[in-house]
Amino acid sequence: MRACAFVALWVVLIGAGRGDLVAGVLTAAAATWVSVRLLSPGSIPLRPMALPSLALRFAWMSVVAGWDIARRALDPRLPVRPGFVTYPVGFARGPVRNVFTTLTSLLPGSVPAGEDGDTLLYHCLDVEQPVVAQLAAEQAVLSRALRSPLGDD
Repeated sequence: MRACAFVALWVVLIGAGRGDLVAGVLTAAAATWVSVRLLSPGSIPLRPMALPSLALRFAWMSVVAGWDIARRALDPRLPVRPGFVTYPVGFARGPVRNVFTTLTSLLPGSVPAGEDGDTLLYHCLDVEQPVVAQLAAEQAVLSRALRSPLGDD
């Protein structure tokens, strides 16, 4: 699957000419070998059928986050109450938690800033927004995309 994904990425970025494709297959083979060494198969137990929904949500949240930040930057009347909130994450340390923090870094006005055991620290532009509820919703979406239930990664 990884090799196919790397070849597809090559074709999208470089093209499918005869010489390009030979270089792409060799590059994809090297990338697959490195990828398997760095992140063994099964490290992130995803349900393939849930990936399109997760990808669409990720793209949508990117747009919403960008719009929110632009709005706050350009309209001085909008409140900005910066601070930190903590979130008791249900994912153990490791690749799945890393995916969760990456996804949640796109929530409007918040960014992961650290962790302490089972608690993640988020810096927010407005601590009066429902940041914890948004994080819980994102955690639920990601856990549905996983083959293992929440917390059993």
